[in-house]
Order: sequence, then C-alpha cells, then structure tokens
Amino acid sequence: MKINQVEQLVGITKGNIRFYEKEGLLTPGRNSDNGYRDYSDADVAWLKKIKLLRMLDVPIEEILRLKSGQLTLEDAMGRHMIQLERRQANLAAAQGVCAQIKESRSQLDGLDADTVLESMERQEQEGTKFMNVGKRDKLTRYVSPIGAAVLMLALMGALIALIVWGFTMDAADAPPIGVVIALAAIPAVMIVGVLAALYQRIKQIKGGEEDAASQY
Repeated sequence: MKINQVEQLVGITKGNIRFYEKEGLLTPGRNSDNGYRDYSDADVAWLKKIKLLRMLDVPIEEILRLKSGQLTLEDAMGRHMIQLERRQANLAAAQGVCAQIKESRSQLDGLDADTVLESMERQEQEGTKFMNVGKRDKLTRYVSPIGAAVLMLALMGALIALIVWGFTMDAADAPPIGVVIALAAIPAVMIVGVLAALYQRIKQIKGGEEDAASQY
C-alpha cells in the first residue's frame, strides 16, 4: 500500500513515517513496477507499535534495541518506568520549590534567589534534576540570525522572480539574455553571501556556547 494509506491507518504523518525509515525502524519493500515504497500489513502493525511506544516517550534508541532483539519488552518497560519515576520526582521537586516561593508571598523584587538556588543545588547534589537552562535557552540565540536570513532570502528570491518576469513580458523588447543573467546574478550572489554569513554566525554562536560550557 502507499504511504497515504499508511498515514490514515496508523494516524501519524508521512514525515514521521519517513523519519522512522531514516532511523532504521522501518524498511518497507519497493514496488517492482515503479520503485515506489510498498508498505505491507506487517509494516502498518509495526508502525502502530512504534506509535504506542513513542506516545509513552520511549526513546528511538530503545525501540531500535527492541526491534533488533537486544532488549525484551518487559525489560524496556521496566527501564522506562524507572525513567518516568525519576522524571516525576524531579517535577515534584520543582513543584515543591514553586510552592515555597508562592507561600513566601514575595514579589519579584524581593525574591531571595540566592537562598532558593542554594536549596535547589543541594537537591541536585542528592540526585534531583531541574531544568537545564543552558541547553534550553541557547536555542533562542539562533532565532534572530536565522529569521533575518530567511527574510533576506525571501526578498532576494522575489527580486529574481520579478526580474525574470519583467524581461519576459515582451520578447521583442527584451534586453540581451546576458543582461538578464547579470541582473539576476546580483541577488543570487547576495543569497550565497547571506547563507555563508549565516553559517559563520551559527558557528560563532556554537563556539561561544562550547567555550562557556567548558568553564563549568
């Protein structure tokens, strides 16, 4: 069957199905006539199991071990229950800190962050894990350069389309093809420059984060 049918039967997107194929969780056959993927009933049944495990937040790596027979379902569920219990304990600890702050009736200006952080650090030494701020917050540093690059690329792409459209309206009055190519090349060069600058900026951000992380 085709991927559209599988998408409807399993209730997951085609993007997810292809992702599972890329990760090695699924290997559909190929139609000998056209070379397209040909999903079987067994593929659909396996995808439903993958969907179930992923809804329980079982990692891809664990599912791969299950698929290869390196791990039994009983062991996998036992291991995952331990992880969920730890996560639940961490959330309970965070909830407890929130309750303490709420009960203190402090306003933000009067919040004694040092005392609360010291308490949280003691809990972390005992095994509790709070949110990794560095890992979460660093993602926001990529938003501005990527957003600016996408906007510039969209403008340059629109400019190229406008130039090509303008010079093809009337073939009799159109300038030499070399002029059209030269005009279109200007935004094309700018696009390449923007992509190169974006790549370098991301490398700088990543390098800065790695340097900062090495100090902890």
